[in-house]
Amino acid sequence: MYQVILCFLLLLVGSISPMLSQQDQVAQVEQKAKAINHDVIALRRHFHQYPELSNREFKTAKRIAEELEKLGLPYETGVAITGVVAVLDSGKPGPTIALRADIDGLPVTERVPLPFASKERTTYLGEDVGIMHACGHDTHIAMLLGTARILVDMKDQLKGKVVFVFQPAEEGAPKGEEGGAALMVKEGIIEKYGIDVFFGQHISSITPMGHITYKFGGIMAASDVLNIKVKGKQTHGSRPWAGVDPVTVAAQIIQGLNNIISRQTDLTNEAAVISIGKIKGGFRSNIIPEEVELLGTIRTLDTDMQKLIHEKIRTTAMHIAQSAGATAEVDITIGYPVTHNDLNLTRQMLPSLYKAVGEDNVHVIPAVTGAEDFSFFAQKVPGLYFFTGGKPLDATTAAPHHTPDFYLDDNCMESGVKAMTLLTLDYMHMKTEH
Repeated sequence: MYQVILCFLLLLVGSISPMLSQQDQVAQVEQKAKAINHDVIALRRHFHQYPELSNREFKTAKRIAEELEKLGLPYETGVAITGVVAVLDSGKPGPTIALRADIDGLPVTERVPLPFASKERTTYLGEDVGIMHACGHDTHIAMLLGTARILVDMKDQLKGKVVFVFQPAEEGAPKGEEGGAALMVKEGIIEKYGIDVFFGQHISSITPMGHITYKFGGIMAASDVLNIKVKGKQTHGSRPWAGVDPVTVAAQIIQGLNNIISRQTDLTNEAAVISIGKIKGGFRSNIIPEEVELLGTIRTLDTDMQKLIHEKIRTTAMHIAQSAGATAEVDITIGYPVTHNDLNLTRQMLPSLYKAVGEDNVHVIPAVTGAEDFSFFAQKVPGLYFFTGGKPLDATTAAPHHTPDFYLDDNCMESGVKAMTLLTLDYMHMKTEH
């Protein structure tokens, strides 16, 4: 009888100990994230003060490499031109997990009166402009370096490998160049490192710090570039009947494009947007020009809807032009795909996000019509992409991303460091438990 009771107690302890171990692990991660938070903030402020544009992140990459050297991690530079990739190998069998941070800034002149505000300037498209981390990529770098520091310190608890991907040119490579996640995939990053899964996060200036948001499936939109050239017949402005007015036709086409979304698209399925951001044509007030060019963006969250909307744009533009005796040439350049969160992976990893900030602080959100080139990674292997809050808790309003007034609370990064660390540890545990 004694032996039976002893066996039962041993089995009970065996079943409880992993649970206690995981609880201890969460406490350990929280303690370590808090301990290094000051250093993570210092890193973020450095990268914020010295931003660089896409495919030109040379100093940024150099500083990242210096930090990786301090951690004793082997790394590779010059990946997709200016990217840096480091590997933490536990020496034990297990999955290979990639954690990604984008590293480029934007041609935006900072207006926030911070002591570490960017004063950097450059020539962009022929104009002198400021450079700013107006989308929070500086925090992404700092959070991933903080995550690497913790995981190196917890190496004895890891099984498998962690690949730290510092990716350039998320905002888009300069004209005529390749870059970003698409180039990393083209260069074979998935195959070279044997990556099984990708995790990524984006700071959000409109989400309160300490909160995380996510969505199953398409979380960010596909982004395609639309160019329409409307060709008419030039004439004097006083005699429009003697020519074919492409300005009027272009205006009618813009209205027709709006009708595609509001009247011809099933928005109960997913959101979609067509926006014209540039109209070019004409030289004088009294000359009706021969040609008008429209430049815009198409945002979709479903591939079938994307194809249908592309077809409707071509049909609408060409038929409206034809009805006025003009012609319309429609060119659609495919950009970033839909950023898709793998359904099973998202479901499995939600508890990790709960551990990071508390279940009450993790929220499902509607899809975001912004685009992300993390989508190229998630096309190849299962991916999970989420948003980490950066808005100060006492703030009532927040400037949007890509603006001169974009602002984040430095202390928001502790949540992101914990989330990425716990995702890594938990995924390894799930894939190696027996």
